[in-house]
Amino acid sequence: MTATNHLVAFAKTPRLGRVKGRLAADVGALAATAFYRRTLGAVLPPLARDGRWRCWLAVTPDRDARGSASWPAGWRPIPQGDGDLGRRMARPLRRLPPGPVVIIGTDVPDIRPAHVARAFAALGANDAVFGPSSDGGYWLIGLNRRRPVFAPFKGVRWSTEFALADTLANFGDGQRIALLETLDDIDDGVGLERWRGTV
Repeated sequence: MTATNHLVAFAKTPRLGRVKGRLAADVGALAATAFYRRTLGAVLPPLARDGRWRCWLAVTPDRDARGSASWPAGWRPIPQGDGDLGRRMARPLRRLPPGPVVIIGTDVPDIRPAHVARAFAALGANDAVFGPSSDGGYWLIGLNRRRPVFAPFKGVRWSTEFALADTLANFGDGQRIALLETLDDIDDGVGLERWRGTV
């Protein structure tokens, strides 16, 4: 029997003033919220229509996992829970049914089903896969979970240029890691302009 591929997207309910704070400081809360809503609407539906994985939406605030008009069809909302990003990403890695897990963010407008398919394909021969971003972080992480899930996020300096390097340092010498192409999440006004091709 083939194990199910699990795709987990991390998302915040797109309420004005509650999302993309650094971007909002540059372009205003209204524009930042509109960008985030458009990105959710552009990225999530095509991923949900692809039958190669089961879609889970890890949402915050947790109460919105019980139902929100903000979430596209085809995604099963689950609460992110408390703690830093590492603690929140570790939960689905431990709790979802058997099978490989790929986690993505929802502020990366260029994610397409082909990226996710390549990540799951890489997990066929590797323990982990990462989609690096140019700021030193990553837009995707996946684990095949054939071994017990360890602590891949211990000591990671989130929101710094060290996030990917810190995470990779938690993997043992015998573990095989694949890297995908570089994509960028949009964190600030400069990133937004660069993505739009105006920088």
